Amino acid sequence: MHVWKTLSRLVAPALLLPLLGAAPPAAPPAPKPAPAVKAATAARPSKQYTVEQFMGSTDVMGPVFSSDGKQLLFSSNASGIFNVNSVPVGGGKATALTRSKTDSIRVVGVFPTDSRFLFERDQGGNEQTHVYVRTPDGKEKDLTPMKKGVAHFLGFSRDDKAFYVMTNERDPGAMDVYRHDAKTYARTLLARNDKGFGVAGVAPDESWVALEEALTTSDGNVWRYDVATKTLKNLTPHTGTASYRVGDIHPVTGELYVITDDGSEFTRVVRPAKEAGKWEDVEKADWDIYGSTFSRTGAFRVSLVNVDAGIEVRLHDVKAGTQVPLTQLPSGMISDVVFSRDEKQLAVLLETDRTSANLYVQDLATKKTTRVTDTMSRELDSEDLVDAQVVRFKSFDGMEIPNLLYKPHQATAQNKAPALVFVHGGPGGQTSRGYNNFVQFLVNHGYVVLGINNRGSAGYGKTFLRADDQKHGKEPLRDCVEARKYLASLPYVDGAHVGIIGGSYGGYMVLAALAFHPDAFNVGVDVFGPSNWLRTLKSMPPQWGAFRQAMMQEMGNPETQEAMLKEISPLFHADNIKKPLFVVQGANDPRVLQAESDDIVAAVKKNGVPVEYLLLPDEGHGFKKKKNEAEVDRRALDFFNRHLKPATATAPKP
Repeated sequence: MHVWKTLSRLVAPALLLPLLGAAPPAAPPAPKPAPAVKAATAARPSKQYTVEQFMGSTDVMGPVFSSDGKQLLFSSNASGIFNVNSVPVGGGKATALTRSKTDSIRVVGVFPTDSRFLFERDQGGNEQTHVYVRTPDGKEKDLTPMKKGVAHFLGFSRDDKAFYVMTNERDPGAMDVYRHDAKTYARTLLARNDKGFGVAGVAPDESWVALEEALTTSDGNVWRYDVATKTLKNLTPHTGTASYRVGDIHPVTGELYVITDDGSEFTRVVRPAKEAGKWEDVEKADWDIYGSTFSRTGAFRVSLVNVDAGIEVRLHDVKAGTQVPLTQLPSGMISDVVFSRDEKQLAVLLETDRTSANLYVQDLATKKTTRVTDTMSRELDSEDLVDAQVVRFKSFDGMEIPNLLYKPHQATAQNKAPALVFVHGGPGGQTSRGYNNFVQFLVNHGYVVLGINNRGSAGYGKTFLRADDQKHGKEPLRDCVEARKYLASLPYVDGAHVGIIGGSYGGYMVLAALAFHPDAFNVGVDVFGPSNWLRTLKSMPPQWGAFRQAMMQEMGNPETQEAMLKEISPLFHADNIKKPLFVVQGANDPRVLQAESDDIVAAVKKNGVPVEYLLLPDEGHGFKKKKNEAEVDRRALDFFNRHLKPATATAPKP
């Protein structure tokens, strides 16, 4: 369960550019113990900024080249909500192509021979997403006009005559694949997905569809659906627990590239071997390979390696069998990579810990690179913000826990700062490098922030990932408690004033910390967090299909493990909560229902504890509107200033 936009960098990995260098890069070193953190002798002067000044920065995402390669389309929240914009690849002023004032719009595809494009939109964050086409005259048409259901774009056919959309209109628990004619939009059913598997891609000759079966959150198979015979074949039968999922399908040959950890600690890329039923290694690393995709003709393959809270990007020239160095780009983390249709240009979304993400376009032949967006608030000086430091501490049982540490400039041994443990979403998310507006806002106002990767987090191999299975509310939570002890050991942290904050699954961890370790933290901020796992697991969105069972394998089955789930659900132990609590909830959230927050707020209020509740009527499981981001940021800082900072401190106006 992943969380709101401002926390996305603490949930989904960013891509780490400094490791690009010359090909091939050296293997990253083994993790080392946390370095000793020395006290600064004097605070560095830095300016303090308001919410409005931070909100002056713009988020951009989802770049895609126009069919002629002259424009780059992307989604931007410059208008206060995400809309589609375009900008010349050589730089210039962006043009708004959609003007929604109510629902966020995400561009997902551009037609191969003209200027039409496809976008997705839901209603107020309810995740009932439809697929639309926008024509050159500015008209918009819903291609999936279902009364109830979810639709997502999959891609265009190899011959450009059609595109694929998956919907659950036939069966709420199964996403079927439809083929839409690119001219008339007429559609035919291509694959009926009766098993409710995840849909990964369509073969270039349309003879088969790749599906993913989640047995648990760390065990799964890849299946082949034969379009002609309507039969399924498991391509990855295995013994024991192993993750198999689709990396990509070669766009010309149809060869399947799979990402797996079968027989290894970290995920690697494999493809079918000459011996039937066997797989051969294509690429591996000393960390998890997160993804691997091809350019349009398969001339290039891009792999993403999750390296210690960041992602190393590897660009491969497939025919030459060599790795292509990405040069002439500024240092930073890449969080998206796309090719132009002719494979002559590359667009990347690049950011640093202290600067918001911008889009760059590079000519692959000349290496000429152009920044085409300018997203950072003009009222912010990046020198006043901070870089994250990767640190580790030993938990209660000796397990090493990785984290990202953000230290305010003004914090010293003589001027100790209050601190926050920041818990990512999931289960199975990761605290990752990259620009995070909300974290920088908190740090700028004097809070040390420790973004924890408790056991069960992604990116550190399968043993660490599986270490929380059926142990939620216990060992992973104790890691968060140990994080407070680690913070208290730092010379510039006021160990008597430490809070905990998190969203989605991280919000659950906040509630669990206050309920099961009531003296560990001074305050808690829960955003969209489940309080009752029995209800949350029973109410999972139907379109999750077979993944619903995988979540129950991870968390517990409400039909057979009711007692255990009650034991770990904070709602049933709310009488233990004695510390101030701030709860944020989206009224349209389909993953964590409003009742989860309503109930915990009512229960804690009975304890006579300060409780504040912010219900956002036009949001779901995440923030899509800047006005709501600003309100939550402002309210959270005010809450911390009143309940966490020492009484003698003068809280600045947020």
